[in-house]
Amino acid sequence: MAAARGKTVLLYFQEGLTCQPCWDQIRDMEKSSTKVKAAGIDEVLSITTDPADLVARKVKDENLTTSVLSDPDLKVSKAYHANQYGMMGDSRDGHSFVLVGPDGKIQWRADYGGAPKYTMYVPADKLLSDLKAGRKA
Repeated sequence: MAAARGKTVLLYFQEGLTCQPCWDQIRDMEKSSTKVKAAGIDEVLSITTDPADLVARKVKDENLTTSVLSDPDLKVSKAYHANQYGMMGDSRDGHSFVLVGPDGKIQWRADYGGAPKYTMYVPADKLLSDLKAGRKA
């Protein structure tokens, strides 16, 4: 993640290989890339606990361009408490977004995957609207 220094980055923590809505989320964000950039986001990085080789294959199979990083030991996920909001307990990520500014400080956060709704997909327009409202707060 050192390559993201100096950029505004939206981290998307997701359940991974077995959660098709999570992959649909990435696809929707890619289709909305103009709106994502207009929201001041330089890069979207997705993070899952699945093994890197399987993640790479899934990204290729889904024809995605977003970087999806493997965090099998939950080191990054725990640092952002992203493994506290999923259906699988704390062993996997839920559906959390964390916007990190160029200075490394968190500018906004949303944990859609938590109880009781366990939302696994948020339309890009809704996500960006929530982000805009949250950054003003």
